[in-house]
Amino acid sequence: MIRTTLLATAAAFTLGTAALADGHSKDIVDTAVDAGSFTTLVAAVQAAGLVDTLKGDGPFTVFAPTDEAFAALPEGTVETLLKPENKDQLVAILTYHVVPGKVMSTDLSDDMEAATVQGDSVTIDLDNGVMVEEATVTTADIETSNGVIHVIDTVIIPGD
Repeated sequence: MIRTTLLATAAAFTLGTAALADGHSKDIVDTAVDAGSFTTLVAAVQAAGLVDTLKGDGPFTVFAPTDEAFAALPEGTVETLLKPENKDQLVAILTYHVVPGKVMSTDLSDDMEAATVQGDSVTIDLDNGVMVEEATVTTADIETSNGVIHVIDTVIIPGD
Protein backbone atom coordinates (compact mmCIF):
# COMPACT_ATOMS: atom_id res chain seq x y z
CA MET A 1 0.00 0.00 0.00
CA ILE A 2 2.69 2.48 1.01
CA ARG A 3 4.91 1.49 -1.92
CA THR A 4 1.91 1.94 -4.26
CA THR A 5 1.24 5.38 -2.76
CA LEU A 6 4.90 6.33 -3.18
CA LEU A 7 4.98 5.15 -6.75
CA ALA A 8 1.75 6.98 -7.55
CA THR A 9 3.09 10.16 -5.97
CA ALA A 10 6.37 9.84 -7.85
CA ALA A 11 4.56 9.15 -11.11
CA ALA A 12 2.23 12.11 -10.65
CA PHE A 13 5.15 14.37 -9.87
CA THR A 14 7.15 13.09 -12.83
CA LEU A 15 4.26 13.57 -15.23
CA GLY A 16 3.46 17.01 -13.82
CA THR A 17 7.02 18.30 -13.80
CA ALA A 18 8.92 16.29 -16.36
CA ALA A 19 10.86 19.36 -17.39
CA LEU A 20 12.20 19.79 -13.86
CA ALA A 21 14.89 17.14 -14.18
CA ASP A 22 15.28 17.76 -17.91
CA GLY A 23 15.80 14.10 -18.70
CA HIS A 24 18.09 13.79 -15.69
CA SER A 25 20.73 15.89 -17.45
CA LYS A 26 20.88 18.39 -14.59
CA ASP A 27 22.68 17.77 -11.33
CA ILE A 28 21.19 18.13 -7.87
CA VAL A 29 22.01 21.84 -7.53
CA ASP A 30 20.74 22.84 -10.97
CA THR A 31 17.57 20.80 -10.47
CA ALA A 32 16.94 22.53 -7.12
CA VAL A 33 17.57 25.96 -8.65
CA ASP A 34 15.21 25.29 -11.56
CA ALA A 35 12.44 24.04 -9.25
CA GLY A 36 12.12 27.49 -7.70
CA SER A 37 10.99 26.21 -4.30
CA PHE A 38 14.44 25.65 -2.83
CA THR A 39 15.94 29.17 -2.87
CA THR A 40 16.81 29.03 0.84
CA LEU A 41 18.37 25.59 0.50
CA VAL A 42 20.42 26.73 -2.50
CA ALA A 43 21.56 29.86 -0.61
CA ALA A 44 22.55 27.68 2.34
CA VAL A 45 24.45 25.24 0.10
CA GLN A 46 26.32 28.20 -1.40
CA ALA A 47 27.09 29.71 2.04
CA ALA A 48 28.35 26.32 3.26
CA GLY A 49 30.62 25.88 0.25
CA LEU A 50 28.89 22.66 -0.81
CA VAL A 51 27.91 23.59 -4.37
CA ASP A 52 30.85 21.83 -6.02
CA THR A 53 30.27 18.72 -3.91
CA LEU A 54 26.59 18.49 -4.83
CA LYS A 55 27.43 19.15 -8.47
CA GLY A 56 30.02 16.34 -8.32
CA ASP A 57 29.75 12.78 -9.55
CA GLY A 58 27.84 11.40 -6.56
CA PRO A 59 25.56 9.65 -6.49
CA PHE A 60 23.82 11.45 -3.63
CA THR A 61 20.39 11.23 -2.11
CA VAL A 62 19.22 14.62 -0.86
CA PHE A 63 16.29 15.13 1.48
CA ALA A 64 15.56 18.67 0.32
CA PRO A 65 13.60 21.00 2.61
CA THR A 66 11.42 23.53 0.78
CA ASP A 67 11.51 27.27 1.35
CA GLU A 68 8.42 26.81 3.53
CA ALA A 69 10.30 24.29 5.68
CA PHE A 70 13.08 26.81 6.29
CA ALA A 71 10.52 29.56 6.97
CA ALA A 72 9.01 27.38 9.72
CA LEU A 73 12.27 27.48 11.71
CA PRO A 74 12.34 29.92 14.63
CA GLU A 75 12.71 33.53 13.50
CA GLY A 76 16.31 34.49 12.76
CA THR A 77 17.58 30.90 12.54
CA VAL A 78 18.31 30.93 8.81
CA GLU A 79 19.96 34.34 8.93
CA THR A 80 22.15 33.20 11.83
CA LEU A 81 23.15 29.98 10.08
CA LEU A 82 24.11 31.85 6.90
CA LYS A 83 26.70 33.97 8.75
CA PRO A 84 30.30 32.98 7.96
CA GLU A 85 31.08 32.33 11.63
CA ASN A 86 28.38 29.62 11.69
CA LYS A 87 29.56 27.78 8.59
CA ASP A 88 30.48 24.58 10.48
CA GLN A 89 27.00 24.34 12.02
CA LEU A 90 25.40 25.02 8.62
CA VAL A 91 27.53 22.33 6.96
CA ALA A 92 26.53 19.84 9.69
CA ILE A 93 22.83 20.56 9.17
CA LEU A 94 23.01 20.40 5.38
CA THR A 95 25.09 17.22 5.24
CA TYR A 96 22.58 15.62 7.65
CA HIS A 97 20.14 15.90 4.71
CA VAL A 98 22.44 13.94 2.36
CA VAL A 99 22.93 10.19 2.12
CA PRO A 100 25.71 8.75 -0.06
CA GLY A 101 24.39 6.71 -2.96
CA LYS A 102 21.12 6.84 -4.85
CA VAL A 103 18.27 5.73 -2.58
CA MET A 104 14.95 5.57 -4.39
CA SER A 105 11.61 5.24 -2.61
CA THR A 106 11.44 1.59 -3.66
CA ASP A 107 14.66 0.97 -1.69
CA LEU A 108 13.11 2.07 1.60
CA SER A 109 11.92 -0.16 4.40
CA ASP A 110 10.15 0.74 7.63
CA ASP A 111 12.44 1.82 10.47
CA MET A 112 15.55 1.60 8.33
CA GLU A 113 18.58 3.67 9.29
CA ALA A 114 20.48 5.61 6.63
CA ALA A 115 23.95 6.97 7.35
CA THR A 116 24.25 10.61 6.35
CA VAL A 117 27.28 12.45 4.99
CA GLN A 118 27.28 14.38 8.29
CA GLY A 119 28.05 11.14 10.15
CA ASP A 120 24.82 10.48 12.04
CA SER A 121 22.01 8.29 10.74
CA VAL A 122 18.44 9.24 9.93
CA THR A 123 15.50 6.92 10.54
CA ILE A 124 12.99 6.24 7.79
CA ASP A 125 9.44 5.57 9.00
CA LEU A 126 6.79 4.23 6.63
CA ASP A 127 3.89 3.96 9.10
CA ASN A 128 2.17 7.21 8.05
CA GLY A 129 3.47 7.98 4.60
CA VAL A 130 7.21 8.37 4.34
CA MET A 131 9.00 10.19 7.13
CA VAL A 132 12.69 11.03 7.49
CA GLU A 133 13.06 11.74 11.18
CA GLU A 134 10.20 14.23 11.80
CA ALA A 135 10.00 15.41 8.17
CA THR A 136 7.39 14.12 5.71
CA VAL A 137 8.49 13.30 2.18
CA THR A 138 6.09 15.31 0.02
CA THR A 139 7.61 14.38 -3.34
CA ALA A 140 9.85 11.37 -3.92
CA ASP A 141 12.28 10.21 -6.58
CA ILE A 142 13.25 13.36 -8.47
CA GLU A 143 16.10 11.87 -10.45
CA THR A 144 19.11 13.99 -11.36
CA SER A 145 22.31 13.30 -13.25
CA ASN A 146 24.16 12.65 -9.98
CA GLY A 147 21.51 11.23 -7.67
CA VAL A 148 18.00 11.75 -6.42
CA ILE A 149 16.08 14.39 -4.50
CA HIS A 150 13.25 13.66 -2.08
CA VAL A 151 11.37 16.82 -1.08
CA ILE A 152 10.66 17.16 2.65
CA ASP A 153 8.46 19.57 4.59
CA THR A 154 10.73 20.11 7.61
CA VAL A 155 14.38 20.97 8.14
CA ILE A 156 15.89 18.07 10.09
CA ILE A 157 18.50 18.96 12.69
CA PRO A 158 21.16 16.51 13.91
CA GLY A 159 20.59 15.49 17.51
CA ASP A 160 16.92 16.54 17.61
